[in-house]
Amino acid sequence: MRLLYPDPVDEADLAAVYADMPKQDLRPAVRLNMIVSVDGGTSWNGVSGALGGSADKALFAVLRSLTDVVLVASATMRAEHYGPAVLARDVQEVRRQRGQTAVPKIAVVSRTCQFDWNSPFFTAAEQRPIVFTVSTAADENLTRAADVAEVIIAGEEDVDLTYAVDELGERGAQSVLAEGGPTLNGQLARAGLLDELCVTVSPLLASGDAKRIISGSTLDVLEPLRLRSICEEDGYLFVRYRTA
Repeated sequence: MRLLYPDPVDEADLAAVYADMPKQDLRPAVRLNMIVSVDGGTSWNGVSGALGGSADKALFAVLRSLTDVVLVASATMRAEHYGPAVLARDVQEVRRQRGQTAVPKIAVVSRTCQFDWNSPFFTAAEQRPIVFTVSTAADENLTRAADVAEVIIAGEEDVDLTYAVDELGERGAQSVLAEGGPTLNGQLARAGLLDELCVTVSPLLASGDAKRIISGSTLDVLEPLRLRSICEEDGYLFVRYRTA
């Protein structure tokens, strides 16, 4: 992995490059990680995994190794066949030394609170998942969710992400890694909750009608970003921006 900016390095340590987490005083900082094709698609045939490569997977693991909580929308969790967070033993030990849990918790956002409760995501998780949902979800789903996850009611009909992120802070999280999808990203942007954007540009053309990285209603004003770092490997560009 080559670091191109700010200070060029031929063999960069990804963990060191991304270790400077964004900080917030009153809530956990939120770092977004997404992959996009050169022509702007966030998926191909419905999944983002097709756009990735070994370098992208390495960064994915590094970002998870640094965060306290992973935040993901239920649709992305299903489409990408999420399992529990898995990290190498030596990485787990480093996390423990930093005062973190061995692996990050995964928090899922869902209005329906309807899942396959027997999937490994729930049954094999080392850290009990969190489900952010709403009070209008079916009672039977809420009851079933409570058997395998920590259930947090974060709204009546829509999940209030500001409340959700604050609740993660109440549970000790200082950093949150958002992994999509685009609609969740758009809601985070509208709420002013995005502190850093990690964008992998895949050297592939996808075409199609896939959503952009951040989807939803247009922001009231254009938000300026500050370039933090650029890395490259195998034609993939790893670009990182911090909100101003």
